[in-house]
Amino acid sequence: MLSPSDKALVPFVSVDNMMQLIHHVGLPEMLRGLADYIADDFSRWERFDKTPRVASHSAEGVIELMPTSDGETYGFKYVNGHPKNTVEGLQTVTAFGLLADVETGYPVLLTEMTMLTALRTAATSALVAKTLAPKGATIMAMIGNGAQSEFQSLAMMAIGGITHVRLYDIDPAATAKCAANLAGTGLHVTSCTSAEDAIEGAQILTTCTADKAYATILTDNMVGAGVHINAIGGDCPGKTEIAPAILERGDIFVEYPPQTRIEGDIQQLADDHPVTEIWEVLAGRRAGRTSDKQITIFDSVGFAIEDFSALRFVRDRIEGTAFFHPLDLLADPDDPRDLFGMLNRAKV
Repeated sequence: MLSPSDKALVPFVSVDNMMQLIHHVGLPEMLRGLADYIADDFSRWERFDKTPRVASHSAEGVIELMPTSDGETYGFKYVNGHPKNTVEGLQTVTAFGLLADVETGYPVLLTEMTMLTALRTAATSALVAKTLAPKGATIMAMIGNGAQSEFQSLAMMAIGGITHVRLYDIDPAATAKCAANLAGTGLHVTSCTSAEDAIEGAQILTTCTADKAYATILTDNMVGAGVHINAIGGDCPGKTEIAPAILERGDIFVEYPPQTRIEGDIQQLADDHPVTEIWEVLAGRRAGRTSDKQITIFDSVGFAIEDFSALRFVRDRIEGTAFFHPLDLLADPDDPRDLFGMLNRAKV
C-alpha cells in the first residue's frame, strides 16, 4: 500500500472510502475529532489567508470555491447549492476538496466533501453551541429535517451534550426520515407539527432550511430569553431564516464578517451592526455567553478554514489505512524540463 506522503501519487478519498473511514473511526469520534481540528485552526486564525468564497450565481443555484492557506498548506473546496435538485432526485449540495503543499505547490490530498461537509458543519455548530448555549442545555429544536439534520443532532449529542431533539419540517416525510435515522442513537426524538411546537422547551434552536429565499423560520414572538440560535441555513445573498427583530435583540457571532454580511441572516441588518467573530471567543479573547437571559445567535454560513480543518483531519486519519486510492494526477518526468520526452516515451 502506497503511503499518502508519496509525492508522485495523490491520495484520493472517494465517497465510499469516506463512509468507510467514518465507520472505522466511529461517527461520534469523527465529529469530536473534526471539532478539535476546527478549534485548533480557529486558535491560529490570524495566520490564515481569508477571503469570502468566490461565487458564481445562477437562477438555479450557486457554485462556489472556498480557498485558504496557513502559509504551509493550501486548501480549497468546490461546492454547489441547488435547492431544486431535491425534486429531481439529486443532492442539494455536493462538494470536493484539495490540500496542497505550499512549498512545492503539489497536491497532497483530493477528497469528496459532500459527506465531509455535512460532518464539519455539524462539528462546527456543536463546538460553538458548547461555548455559547445555556449551561446544561439538553434539548434542541431541529427545524429543517433535510440532509444536515441527523448530523447536526448527533454532533450536538456527541459534543454539546444534548439528550433530546424536537424535529420539524414543512415536509412531514423529511421529519419521518430524520426520526427513523436517529432511532437507536440514544437521542430522545420528538416529531412536531409546527416550528412553534418544535421550540417548546428547547434551549438550542437550529434552523437549516433549503429554499434560497427571504424567509422567517423564527419570528420575534417565538424566541424568548436565554436560548442559543444555531442559524445555519443562510448561505447566499437573498436567503434568510431569522426575523430581524430577533437579530436586534440577540448577540450575534459569526465566522468571517465580510462573508456573513453578504450571505448570512445579518444581510438584513445595517453593515455596521456589531458582531463578534467566533474565533475570538474560542481563543479566549472575547466573551461569549455572559448571562442566563442572553440570546446568542451563531449566524453560520460556513467558512474555508473549517474545510481546511476537515481536510487536515482526513489527511491525518487515512495515513496507514486502505481508505484512499493512489491517484495518478501529477506528471512526474525523470527530468522536470523534459515533459515532452515523457509524452513520447508513453507512445505504444
